Amino acid sequence: MPHFFNHINIKMRNTFGNLFTLTTFGESHGVAVGGVIDGFPAGIEIDMDFVQSELNRRRPGQSHITTSRNEADKVEFLSGVFEGKSTGTPIGFEVRNTNQHSQDYENMRCLFRPSHADYTYHEKYGIRDHRGGGRSSARITIARCVGGALAKLALRQLGISVTAYTSQVGNIALDRDYHKYDLNTIEDNIVRCPDQEKAKEMEDLIASVKAEGDTIGGVIACVIKGSPVGLGEPEFDKLHAQLGAAMLGINAVKGFEYGEGFEGVTTRGSEQNDVFVPTDGKDITTLTNHSGGIQGGISNGQDIYFRVAFKPVATILTEQHTVDLEGNPTLLKARGRHDPCVLPRAVPVVEAMAAMVILDNYLLNKTVKL
Repeated sequence: MPHFFNHINIKMRNTFGNLFTLTTFGESHGVAVGGVIDGFPAGIEIDMDFVQSELNRRRPGQSHITTSRNEADKVEFLSGVFEGKSTGTPIGFEVRNTNQHSQDYENMRCLFRPSHADYTYHEKYGIRDHRGGGRSSARITIARCVGGALAKLALRQLGISVTAYTSQVGNIALDRDYHKYDLNTIEDNIVRCPDQEKAKEMEDLIASVKAEGDTIGGVIACVIKGSPVGLGEPEFDKLHAQLGAAMLGINAVKGFEYGEGFEGVTTRGSEQNDVFVPTDGKDITTLTNHSGGIQGGISNGQDIYFRVAFKPVATILTEQHTVDLEGNPTLLKARGRHDPCVLPRAVPVVEAMAAMVILDNYLLNKTVKL
């Protein structure tokens, strides 16, 4: 058995991607969160204001319905950018943590928070950072937002856009058809919802839940426009499988569906099939897009759209039963600063992961044929 393990690379997976890669580091209450991006094309103009704005959309303390942790989340690039452009070499970056309140978590050092990663981390590694969840904290998604911001800048040159929005909080939901909404108005409210009336209802619900010391979940929808035909692999790396893995790897995500998703199971094939038709030029399009822009695991040139379900945040500010490290029953009354609903701050994270998946597959597709 020892001989067998000598030939296996056992590690915590901290790297995303194939040609475009992002390796992340850091903990919630550590010195910094950061990463190294490799395989990013040279000559891309790096709009620092845009990159920072993406982090600002994710940062804590941005409204009365988010955590009150007050972090500036200023990103510093350490390498790979010269005179405002990418050089094609590894891009190193970091965001310093400045507003940790680690003492708020001292009562959690020796017990397991319900529905958190405390127990599983402890059992897997034999050690865990109890301060704010350590490596399992959603604060680590800072690095994903930086990687996603750079991916968006590259995709922008290709005419590809990625837009996500809050489509449901609790039982308050938008229509599933994104065409009914002006996606340019998402940032007009703190929930990041394109329906302003529904957004106010969602905001009020989140505020009410927060006042009770509780949390609530919901759904984020995402639309990718301008994707070329051919992204994704036909067997084990289907494009929707990669997008699903990227979304399910985000903290608190419990479900993923693309195209008609689960709604499509009640219809007939004659209703679901996307009929091909010629365009005025040489291109081919479809009359409908029930497939969600992906067929056979490969993009077909139509809009790619999907939905991501987020559970209620596990940390609630009311007393809960749990056990300590020895398995003895005890009570937990959580302290600290926590989001009552992750959706408003998770919107840019969904966009970031989607952008990185698309850019990685675009680069991979360039290796398929001459």
